[in-house]
Amino acid sequence: MDLFSRSWTALRTAVADLPDEDFERPSGCTGWLVQDLVCHLVIDAQDVLITLATPADTEPTVDAVTYWKVEDRPPTGDDPLDALTVRLAAAYQEPRLLKFHLDDVGSAAGRAARLADATARVGTQDEVLTVGDYLSAYVLEWTLHHLDLIAHLPEVPGPPVEGLAGTRAMLEEIAGAAFPASFTDTDALLIGTGRRASTEGEEAELGGLAARLPFVLG
Repeated sequence: MDLFSRSWTALRTAVADLPDEDFERPSGCTGWLVQDLVCHLVIDAQDVLITLATPADTEPTVDAVTYWKVEDRPPTGDDPLDALTVRLAAAYQEPRLLKFHLDDVGSAAGRAARLADATARVGTQDEVLTVGDYLSAYVLEWTLHHLDLIAHLPEVPGPPVEGLAGTRAMLEEIAGAAFPASFTDTDALLIGTGRRASTEGEEAELGGLAARLPFVLG
């Protein structure tokens, strides 16, 4: 739960410090500008609040790793929900309004996470899991989207190192295989989720794992 807070705080701080012109730059998410990604983070924060307020009294059906489903194709940006996010982001018109909404809802989500009982059970997407597992799953979400945020903004600080390491460990569990030790956590995540292509040398190091990439998480 502490790693959730650190990852989420780092991501929100990075957004808060962006100059207005960066909101019109591309992000690491196919078809999305930075402003679209930030709008998605607002929706994510709302989902966290909704889930933490949705108690469940049945046994968990998933944990922090099995919560994630591997999709059969990379996103194209043409999905109706993706298109809706773009329209919502454009409706803000000014970056300061989008920043304010993320700070407002995002701060509330962060407070709710800190106050939550890690052993309690919550329901989301027709699944049940503990609060601790749910927040751990969101470390992966925050970390990957932090990498998306800085994809074309190299001067912006990246995710916490412990968030990168934890997310790599989760991705390796999802994959059922370890990425080469020579890969940095960032490179393992970018290549593993299809956010960048591997070089010939990296593909050789990946061996049989290369044929299974990317792991598109949804």
